[in-house]
Amino acid sequence: MSIAVVTGAGSGIGRSVALALAEAGWSVALAGRRREALEETAASVPSGQALCVPTDVTSPEAVSALFDAVRERFGRVDLLFNNAGTFAGGGVPVEDLDHQTWRSVVDVNLTGSFLCAQAAFRAMKEQSPQGGRIINNGSIAAHVPRPHSIAYTATKHAMTGLTKSLSLDGRPYRIACGQLDIGNAATEMTSRMRTGILQANGELAVEPVMDAAHVAATVVHMAGLPLEANVQFATVMATTMPYIGRG
Repeated sequence: MSIAVVTGAGSGIGRSVALALAEAGWSVALAGRRREALEETAASVPSGQALCVPTDVTSPEAVSALFDAVRERFGRVDLLFNNAGTFAGGGVPVEDLDHQTWRSVVDVNLTGSFLCAQAAFRAMKEQSPQGGRIINNGSIAAHVPRPHSIAYTATKHAMTGLTKSLSLDGRPYRIACGQLDIGNAATEMTSRMRTGILQANGELAVEPVMDAAHVAATVVHMAGLPLEANVQFATVMATTMPYIGRG
């Protein structure tokens, strides 16, 4: 049985992906800040297929402990879905964004993704048979910004560089890395889309959303490929959301 680590697994896209992977036969290590939320996710996973590991992805020690726990329980790591993230500071104009909020977004979205990828990379390089796959959760914001989203947008652009570097550095060790850029999946984070969100022209507009199950199905497809094949970049989005034409 293949082993997946999913960060941000207590809600939203992380929960949907973890459940879809479990349904596809994967064992899943569920990482996130709150044990109760992780246990709610695990309750829908067949017995023995889930491991809950409360994890602060901004802490090198916590991330190391996560991957140690996974290898102790399951023996190896075949997949990391690098999903944990925050939109803190969203809606705040550049000139009003405080330093601590900027740092908190960078710490979670970028540093946390690096730490998890680094730990997964080490495990995949050391294990036998060698190799595995990392899928980074990018965003439409990896391509074009929303108004007043400088911290989130900067970290998601940086995620693309992280993905490319991991993809290159992983080649000698059969470690594949791809990125899934997601637009308007229906989660807690996108609830404001349904009541009206600021557009580039200064107007408020309701935006269409899609079921997060479509994101999960895309991850399952990417994860199920042999390591000789890789989806380097993919975009899954609500069809008529303002992306094409937004930039």
